[in-house]
Order: sequence, then C-alpha cells, then structure tokens
Amino acid sequence: MYSDRIRLPSLLEKIMSADEAAALIQDGMTVGMSGFTRAGEAKAVPLALAKLATTSPRKISLVTGASLGNDLDKKLTEAGALARRMPFQVDNTLRKAINEGKVMFVDQHLSETVEQMRSKQIKAPDIAVIEAVAITEEGHIVPTTSVGNSASFVAEAKQVIVEINLAHNLNLEGLHDIYVPVARPGRGPVPLINVDDRIGTKAIPVDPAKIAAVVICDTPDSPSTVTPPDDETQAIADHLIAFLEREVAAGRLTKSLLPLQAGIGSIANAVMCGLLKSDFSGLTMYSEVLQDSTFELIDAGKMDFASGCSMTLSEEWGKRVFGNMEKYKDKLVLRPQEISNLPEIARRLGIIGVNTALEFDIYGNVNSTHVGGTKMMNGIGGSGDFARNAHTSIFVTKSIAKGGAISSVVPMVGHVDHCEHDVDVVVTEQGLADLRGLAPRERARAIIDNCVHPDYRAALNDYFERACAKGGQTPHILREALEWHINLEERGSMLAKG
Repeated sequence: MYSDRIRLPSLLEKIMSADEAAALIQDGMTVGMSGFTRAGEAKAVPLALAKLATTSPRKISLVTGASLGNDLDKKLTEAGALARRMPFQVDNTLRKAINEGKVMFVDQHLSETVEQMRSKQIKAPDIAVIEAVAITEEGHIVPTTSVGNSASFVAEAKQVIVEINLAHNLNLEGLHDIYVPVARPGRGPVPLINVDDRIGTKAIPVDPAKIAAVVICDTPDSPSTVTPPDDETQAIADHLIAFLEREVAAGRLTKSLLPLQAGIGSIANAVMCGLLKSDFSGLTMYSEVLQDSTFELIDAGKMDFASGCSMTLSEEWGKRVFGNMEKYKDKLVLRPQEISNLPEIARRLGIIGVNTALEFDIYGNVNSTHVGGTKMMNGIGGSGDFARNAHTSIFVTKSIAKGGAISSVVPMVGHVDHCEHDVDVVVTEQGLADLRGLAPRERARAIIDNCVHPDYRAALNDYFERACAKGGQTPHILREALEWHINLEERGSMLAKG
C-alpha cells in the first residue's frame, strides 16, 4: 500500500498518524513548513499541532515560503501555537495577533530567508514539515504545487516530516527544478541564462535517515481568492499595455517583451489577463506565483513558457490544469523561491516586474505593507526582490479605496517598502506615470497629473505647489506631510477637516 507514492521501502515503516507526527514538535522549536501562497503547504500535521497545542501548550517559530491555505495560520493562532512567524502571511486572525503584538512577525524579502539560515544569521529549523506528491526510490522528496523554501528547510533541519498528499496527482512529478546555491564564500554564478533552463534535480535531496515520519493525507490546496477583472483593473491593464506598446514602438522592447513577473492578487492577475487582447506574443514569465492568467495566456498561444515557485489557481483553473498537467508540463517549471526571486537572475533576465502597492506618494515611494503606517497587512513578499533589479519596475493600484475615503496617492507614504529609486512606473485606473529619468519635482508633476483620482487632485496640487515654494530637492511641508493619514485615523477620511 502506498508503494507508488513511497518508493523507498524502508520509509513505509515510518508511516504514522498526523497526531503522532505533531507530537515530535516541541515547545520552543523552529519549524520550517512547505507552502507558498496557499499552495503546497503541509496540511494534516499543522492541524494536528493546533489541536495538540490546546491541551498541551506549546509555541513555535513558524517559517514558511509565504502564506498558507486551509486556514492554517488562523487555526494555529487561535490555538496559541505561534510565538513568531515569518516571512509572509495573509490571514485576518494572524494579522490581528501581529498588530496586537501577540505574535512577532518578521517581514522579509522572500529571497532572503533561507540565505540567512544557511549563513546562520537566523535559526535553522529544528524540524521541517514538507508536503510531497511522492518519495523516490532514493528517498528524495517530490514537492506538490509549490517549492517555496522546502529544499533548504530539508537541508538545514535536524528532522523531516513528509506529508504524502493523495489529493495531488502524480502527474506533478517532473515539474520541479531543485537547485540550492552553495554556501558563501566561493559561490559561483547561478547557471540560469534563459527562463526555461533547468539547472537542478526533479526532487529534493535528503538523507532518508533524517525522515522521522511519513504522514498520509488527502486534502486539496485552497483555491485562489483572486476576483475577476473589473472596469478599474481593466483600465489599469489598458494603460500598462499602451505603455508597453510605446516601448516596442521606441525600439526598447520587442513584441515578446522581456520575462514578466506579476505579484499576487486580483489587480496584478487582471493586468496579466489584459495581455490576452494585446498584440504581444511569444511571452515568457519568470515570477513567484503562477496564477490563472498565466494559464490563460498559455492556452491563448500568447505565452511560451512560465517559471515560478508555486501554482495558485481558482477552483475552475485548478481542475483544468492539474487534471491535464501533461498539456502544460513542457511549458512550466517550479523552482525554490530563492531562485525564482533571486536578484542576480532578475537583473540578468531583464524582468518586467508588475507588483501591487497599497499606496504611493507624489515622488514614487511605495508602501506595500502597512495600513496607516503602523498596521501590517500581509508583508513585502517578493516585490522588493524584483523591484530593485528589474528592467522596468512597475507598481499598480486603484486610485481610491473605502468608497473614496482613502486616496492611494498621498503627499508622503506612511511606510516605505520601495523607495523612489526602485520605482520606474506607477499606474492607477486614472493613468500611468513613467518616472524614468525624472527629477523629484518632475516625478510629482507626472504622478499628480496622471494617476490621482479627481477628488484628490486639487488637494495634492495645492500641497505640491506650497511645498515647492518652500524649496528643496524633494519638496515637502513636514508639518502637513502625513496629515492625510492622521485625518483618516481620526475622522475616517483623508480630506476630512477638524
């Protein structure tokens, strides 16, 4: 039984229940867990750990690739099992605990986590919990719908728990390309020159003696929560496509552009969907998460190849893709996130990076993470890995939020994740500002004229003109620079007056 999934016979003797495996996780441990943006996370063991923590209290430091599905962060938080969490999350319950200071959250560039583990700057996992579609004859681990940080967790951890998930089709095997850089100093270049290069192995190498438990489960990934494009996201896509067409006309790009990177979420996914109606073809993608739009572009004959770290799909597209993987297998690869997000490769390939902002200011500084400058939303994710190293770094957002109470373009952002030096283009449904080669005053003029909602344009013009009269390379009136955020906090609207 399970011999098609567990092909090293000695490991059949290590099959145990999720409850038994969870008991291996002790209070105070650091746990490395598979999973990247609701894809490929271990499922049975963390649920068992949450149950165990309610009767036998224990707190862990949980490190993953990115966010988890199946409400695992919620359930672990409610059970009091999380002392520390890194490097990314999207759960409302965990977010509340983070902002109340009950869970210490370490928000990191997603390419950096295991690099810091490898160099012993942060603690390596005591135990790794990794979802797999199979274990090979050599005892190596075949991941499922994400690779994330799993390969390095396995390498660095003292023990490994493998979850064999029967809900995943064996046709995923062969999709992965596992490459882990050697330790520094003496590391050579990562030998990836083209988006479709394969430079590693198809499974995660591990000494089978390290595998402490094998758990069988049958729970699918949570489907994507991405919403369909609307009029505003379509307008953002139209502005961006027009910009790319101008780049082609100017001879800076060809019709196949350069490799595309898209952040997670409805806006970035909608922008990628907008390329379906464009004249571009022969597209490639070098990104983190492969979303519905990736496969729509492949099916439409617009995209030739996509490299990512995980696949996070809606229920409809999950059925299409996972039930018919052979159709896509020669057009896809999943890599560890330290490779999918590696700045070295982003710079080499010339990525066109499209990421979502919570807000940006008149000089192009972007806030991706903090509401009101203090409250964590999700985390920086991989946007910074790409933004600083992209051929063109693009940030998109709708111009207003909360029924117009919030402007996404402000005099000064309440928190900076991407400084003006890393931002080339900003886009809202109102328009696009190309900031390349512009001085701060020119950037402000382009942003106010093109990206701001009409309800806020006069107020931003007034602020900018008075700031310029005061002077400076980057003119500001510091006494007023964060006034809009204060108004929102105290009166419920950015333009409200006392």
